[in-house]
Formats: sequence, structure tokens, C-alpha cells
Amino acid sequence: MQRAQPQDFSRVLSSMCTEPHPVAREAAERFLATNPGDPGTYETVAKLERKAVALLGEVTGLDDAPGYVTSGGTEANIQAVRIARNRADTRTPNVVVPQSAHFSFWKAADVLGVELRTAPLEGYEANLEAVQELVDEDTVMVLGVAGTTEYGRVDDIPALVDIADEVDALTHVDAAWGGFVLPFTDHDWDFADADIDTMTIDPHKMGQAAVPAGGLLARGPELLDELAIDTPYLESHSQVTLTGTRSGAGVASAAAVMAELWPAGYREQYETSRSNARWLADALAARDVGYVEPDLPIVAIDLAHDAIDDLREFGWRVSRTEAGEARVVMMPHVTRSMLEEFVADVERVV
Repeated sequence: MQRAQPQDFSRVLSSMCTEPHPVAREAAERFLATNPGDPGTYETVAKLERKAVALLGEVTGLDDAPGYVTSGGTEANIQAVRIARNRADTRTPNVVVPQSAHFSFWKAADVLGVELRTAPLEGYEANLEAVQELVDEDTVMVLGVAGTTEYGRVDDIPALVDIADEVDALTHVDAAWGGFVLPFTDHDWDFADADIDTMTIDPHKMGQAAVPAGGLLARGPELLDELAIDTPYLESHSQVTLTGTRSGAGVASAAAVMAELWPAGYREQYETSRSNARWLADALAARDVGYVEPDLPIVAIDLAHDAIDDLREFGWRVSRTEAGEARVVMMPHVTRSMLEEFVADVERVV
């Protein structure tokens, strides 16, 4: 039988995962058989998880950060909703999210039995007046997105905090993709910029860690206590994670790559991705192809449905926004030469 080969990234343009950095790959391979869910047995990887969380705190402006390495943004977002629901004194909890929220919040609402209220957007960002109208005494969490999946836009996080505070709700920031980009921008988005409570940030996206390596951070340990359950047959006495057995490979990978790249390597990566987004936008404009002006390095391109199908036939892994545009995410593996080939094929299909 022919040996299966992993995905070739040479024409992957819409994924928010990327090829792991060499130090991330090496660390993942060394810790494949370890389980951070049993820290009493796997002490070394447990120490690496504490290192990874501390580094995530540096990235997001939070000293002595409480948190853990999740399987990804979906788990972190579900856990954030769970924290908000568990701390609240209401039998009818609701969570208010912008229309740009990741689909994981619909999963969270279904699993946790909370009402999900969706606010419309204004210019690809949360409409603050709509959010204000949706919150009430049963609102347990307000979501702000820092780097939306489709357009790379950043909600007004400080304003959302103010709205949440009016009804004693938590503010959660989903920076799963944007978290390793935003430190090098002027956006207000992190724990130092606003009094947010919890955050999702994924090292296995722009952080270049091996999959799976997400992250959940909380402003204080008392918030994580809302998740704690007893673990009587383990050496540790309680557990706040959603899953029991977890990936030691992802934890070690995240710790290694952040130690290697934060901050200078990630700044260089951001500048390259920003330059590539600007180049693509200008190349499209020169060919009269419509696009959504990028903020963070994601470019949405106005192409007909069949044109996107044709690009996929040429081997490009391109997905669509809800509005039907083609999404190009400037991940570390996306090079200028890739974009030049892609633009040439766009010319062919339009």
C-alpha cells in the first residue's frame, strides 16, 4: 500500500493552520506520548504547560496568567461560555455575540443550554448599539472578536467591556487567529487595553505550533475555578479542562515555538503577512477585481461562484465567506511567489 502523505501547503490559501515551525515540530515529536491531563505523572509536560501559559500572558498583556493549553479555539470558546454560565445567578442565561462570531459559539450554546443572541455588524465589526439593545439582566457574557475569521476585523473591545459591565456580564475576547498578529498593531484588544475577563488565543494558528495547541486565558484564577471538578484517582485533586487526556505534543510545541519567536520573530512574521496582504490587494485593484480592504492580513476577494470553483480545480485551497467572497489568509506558509501564481490564475478565471 502506498504510504499516505500529509497536505502540501503550497496552494493552501484559506486555512488558519500552517506548517509548524521546526522547533515546534521537534518538541511535538519528543512529547507525543505525554498527557498534560495527568500532571502528577507527566511532570515535565506540566511544567511546559505553565511556561506556555506564561508566554501567552506576555503576548496578551496579562501577568501571572491563569489558563491552559486547549485543543483549539472551539474548546476555549466553549469553556469561556461555561465559566460565564456557571458564575451567573440566572436560570435563563444568554450570551451576546456579533454576527462575525466563530461557529463554535453555536456549539457552545447547544451543549451548555444557553440562549445565543446575535448582534448585526456595522462595517464588518460588532454594532455596539445592537449589542446594547440585546443585553439584559440574564446576559452572562458579551463577546468581542479580535481578528474575525472571514475579514480579519477587530471589534471595539473597550466599548463591549463597558456594555457587559452594565449588566454584570463577563467579556470574552476571541483572538484565536488574531492574537499573534495584534500585538504589533494599534488596536485595543488585550488584558492590558481593557478589563476583559477571558480570552481565546491559539498557538497553532499564527503562533506556528503543531496542531492541536489552542489557549484559554482568564484574568484571575477564580474564573477558572468555575470549571473545576474533582479527579479522585489522579495525583492532582481537581481539573478545569474540558477534555481529560490532552496532547503533550501540542503543549510542548507551543512552549518551544513561543520561546523561539516571541516577540521579534512574530513581529517579522506580521510585517511579512501585512506586506503580502497589501501586495495582493494592489494586484487585484490593478486588474479591476473587487476586494474587501484588509485590516489584519486577510483579503476577501469578490469573485463569482464558478470562478472560485475554477480556482479550486487549479489546485488552490480557497474557501468562501458567508457573502461568497474568496478568503486569502496570509499565514506564514503563504509566500509572495504563491500569491503571484494565484493572481495569474485569477486573471484566467475572470
